[in-house]
Amino acid sequence: MAETSLVIMAAGMGSRFGGIKQLEPVGPSGEIIMDYSIYDAIEAGFNKVVFIIRKDLEADFKEIIGNRIEKIIKVEYVFQELDALPIGFSKPEGRTKPWGTGQAVLCCKDVVHEPFAVINADDYYGKEAFKIVYEFLNNSTYQSNQYCMAGFILGNTLSDNGSVTRGVCKVNEDGVLVDIEETSGIVPEGDHAVAKSSTGEDVTIDLNSVVSMNMWGFKPELFAELDKGFVTFLSNVTDNELKQEYLLPTVVGNLVKEQAVEVIVLKSTDRWFGVTYKEDKEVVIKSIQVLIDKGDYPAKLFV
Repeated sequence: MAETSLVIMAAGMGSRFGGIKQLEPVGPSGEIIMDYSIYDAIEAGFNKVVFIIRKDLEADFKEIIGNRIEKIIKVEYVFQELDALPIGFSKPEGRTKPWGTGQAVLCCKDVVHEPFAVINADDYYGKEAFKIVYEFLNNSTYQSNQYCMAGFILGNTLSDNGSVTRGVCKVNEDGVLVDIEETSGIVPEGDHAVAKSSTGEDVTIDLNSVVSMNMWGFKPELFAELDKGFVTFLSNVTDNELKQEYLLPTVVGNLVKEQAVEVIVLKSTDRWFGVTYKEDKEVVIKSIQVLIDKGDYPAKLFV
């Protein structure tokens, strides 16, 4: 079996949640959301996990999940730090948070040399998404400049407890990504959703729209593009833009517009859930229990 990695972005601060949301137990035996993602990934065929974490979380992270997972699958750790910058750049005074998901994935370039999927630590994606992404990554008919994205139905990805940010996608009739726009403040309103565009304008969005949940399938060639893009990004950041982020969907969207890559959108009908707000935790716990009752998961993972 060819090596195929699952890269999990777990370095986020969890500011809206109010804590380290990636490590909150949601399963009946203390499982966290990542446990279910890893379980589904192994079932699909992935055989290596790369955790992107903050150095100050390392001890807690290994105690809660890392030490267990290392007994089941090959594991690597990389650390997303503020000063992990290209030569010639330094951390601006006053900057307190990492540089975004683009930098997070770039931190993996020395340990990932094989096809890989990228996911968020605090999102539940469902079994279907891992299967279709794994099959894409191990399909020899796809070229090194062809990536994939698991596309979810917007209506399946909303929170009842507040607004969410999603990458709203335009997909052509061949299933290829044409454009992706990071859209914030999305909330359901009757038979549609409303949100703010990147320019701050009010927009209406169809609940059946395809959105990105930051679940991607990449080839190692992506790292060269991330390297170049990060230098360009940093060159345009001023000292008064201390929260600007180098975002993975933006990077991929720019590469698509430049026709440097082609992104195949693999649609998943699974329902997403995750912990964005504290109130979401109870919803996730109940949703996991429903899946256990259906027989999708054992009551205790990784016995």
